[in-house]
Amino acid sequence: MHAEAFATLADPTRLLIVDALRAGERPVNELVAVAGIHQSGVSRHLRLLQEAGFVAVRPAGAQRFYSLRPEPFREVDAWVARYRKLWEARLDRFAAALERKQKARAAKRKETAS
Repeated sequence: MHAEAFATLADPTRLLIVDALRAGERPVNELVAVAGIHQSGVSRHLRLLQEAGFVAVRPAGAQRFYSLRPEPFREVDAWVARYRKLWEARLDRFAAALERKQKARAAKRKETAS
């Protein structure tokens, strides 16, 4: 996993575009509407996403249609998976501590009610 992939996805506008493409192939004009910036800006972001391998482009006459490529997302997922156990273990410990605290509060309430 390369830092460039995370840098590419870190931009909020590119994330909007990627999110819009989750529904499937879309023409540039639809992505302009989603991103809320000029077409030239969207084209620049699409070029960066394409160079990083996240999107594919299909020309159709005067239009260009963009879609997501699954391979780089699999690479990101594989990289993140190496750390998943770390945060899942922390969340499990947090859940156990929270449950102990809730039981202690319930017991204290029960004592004061008696």
